[in-house]
This record gives sequence, C-alpha cells and structure tokens, in this order.
Amino acid sequence: MNVPLILGFDTSVAHCAAALRHGDNILLSRTEDMTRGQAERLMPLLEDMLTAEGLGWCDLDALGVGTGPGNFTGIRISVSAARGLALALGIPAVGISAFELLAAEAEPAEHQLVSLPAPRGSVYVQLFTGGRASEPPRQIEPHKPPADLLLPSGCQVIGAQATQIANAFAGAALPATVATITTLPETLTRVAQDSLAAPGTLPQPPAPLYVRSADAAPPRDAPPVILP
Repeated sequence: MNVPLILGFDTSVAHCAAALRHGDNILLSRTEDMTRGQAERLMPLLEDMLTAEGLGWCDLDALGVGTGPGNFTGIRISVSAARGLALALGIPAVGISAFELLAAEAEPAEHQLVSLPAPRGSVYVQLFTGGRASEPPRQIEPHKPPADLLLPSGCQVIGAQATQIANAFAGAALPATVATITTLPETLTRVAQDSLAAPGTLPQPPAPLYVRSADAAPPRDAPPVILP
C-alpha cells in the first residue's frame, strides 16, 4: 500500500499553520502567528511549502484541515480552501476539530472530557470514549457544569480549566490535565492519516464547527448552497 502524502493546515485561531506528512515523517511544518491576513497568506504559504520539497499540488494524496471551534472567519478560510482543493485535485479532505487534536496529543484514556477556551470565562467541552467523540460539543461554565452532563467513572478532564471542571464533579475519579495543542499542524496530519487508514467510507467534506451561534445577527437573505 502506498504511503499517502498529506498536507494539513489550520487558520481557526490567530495563525496560519501547515504541515506536510509522508507516512511517519513530517517533511515540513510552519506556523506563522497573525491576527489578520490569513486569507491572503494561506495559499502562498502552502505553495511555498510544496515548492520547498520539490512537490506540486498533484503529488498530494489527501488534505487535513482544522474545523474549529475558533475564529468564525478563520475557520471558513481554511475549510473553504480545503474543499476547493479537494474538488479540484480529486482527493479526500479530512476535517478535524480542535477537540480531536487535543485528545490526540493527550495521554491515552478510555474516557476523556476535552475542554477548550470559550468566551466570557466559559469553556467548550466534548466527551470522547475510546479515542472517538461520543457526544456533541457544548458550552458550559467550568465551576458549575449542567446536571445533565454525566461523565463515566475515571473520566480524564483535559485542556482549558481542567482542574476547575474536575473539582466540580465531587466524589468522582477525574484526573485533570491542563494542556494545549503544542504541535497543531503535525498532529492534524497524523489524525488525518489515521482517519483515512480506518476501514469504512471516505470522510465527508469538511465543515466548520461552531459550538455556539455567531454574535452578529444572521442576514435576511437565504444562505448560499454548499455543493456536496
């Protein structure tokens, strides 16, 4: 079986991050911090990386892209780029959430509650079982989780305000790990590779992950149709 060449990238937060992976080898990885300008920088960055390795777009076997949650516009920049490239090149694009990335970087555990920073001191959380998301993500207050958030015994809390969340579940064995995604583009390509190697159908086209509604009011016009 041929080892796939995967290009992964993310603009869901204040950066342009990308990596090229060939099997177990990271050929190149770059992260450029920026609060604006990702739309203008992303494609030249990807082009430069391919050129630096003597590669072209047609050499790619798959794409991985970060889907958030994060900056509303930033997520759409990278997801739309991935969908367009996948359609033009005839290769799969794998959408990967920040929850999946943090779970992949943490120590393995049967049950994980992954926590990401959210506005006004709250957090976004998602429960993982056996390395896979087992419930939809939701927004909670870390000091007072909702009563219907039931965690399995021994669940590990990972990420933003992990200690506060674990302490809120009195009497349960909940080791807390305060962690951040330290190797985002490299981990993104690894998760994409694992997803493509798993048995089953090809992944669905990536879509932005928004846990909560946008602060701005939606337009009155009907939204554009997204092609499958």
